[in-house]
Amino acid sequence: MTHLGQRVPLAWVRFLAAHDEVTGPMDQNLRASHGLTINDYEVLLRLCWAPDGRLTRSELAQSVHLTQGGITRLLAGLGQAGMVRSVRSPADRRVIYAEVTEAGREQFRLAVQTHVEDVQSMFTDRFSTAELETLAELLGRLTDTEAEPEDPPDPAGFPPGPTSG
Repeated sequence: MTHLGQRVPLAWVRFLAAHDEVTGPMDQNLRASHGLTINDYEVLLRLCWAPDGRLTRSELAQSVHLTQGGITRLLAGLGQAGMVRSVRSPADRRVIYAEVTEAGREQFRLAVQTHVEDVQSMFTDRFSTAELETLAELLGRLTDTEAEPEDPPDPAGFPPGPTSG
């Protein structure tokens, strides 16, 4: 495939299309069932995984691939809904953490089943176990595999594993 005469691998084009085909419907299902966007869900997930349920805004922005402005807007909405709150660091008053509230943990608990079912039906069911292992290995070359725990802590009460995120 070419873009203005420059070769682009078909794998890249399909990777982008697959991402959109999977995350679009997942986002719609989370919105319809729980009033959360897929980005809201991801932020709640990261906060629930975090020690003490808190991360700095910059840590969150980096982990969910949003700009500082994007994470600020997202956290404002979650804050208005009572799912997160801002907490100043006692050690350095300039540092502000986003902290998941009990209401945020509960909303996350409710949304997990919808998300896990979507991951299963829209992704996992389309591959064999061996294919999933190969795909994880290949995609791992594109990401910081150290940044993602294989079996993260799950304060929502669901068993950890590859479909929990």
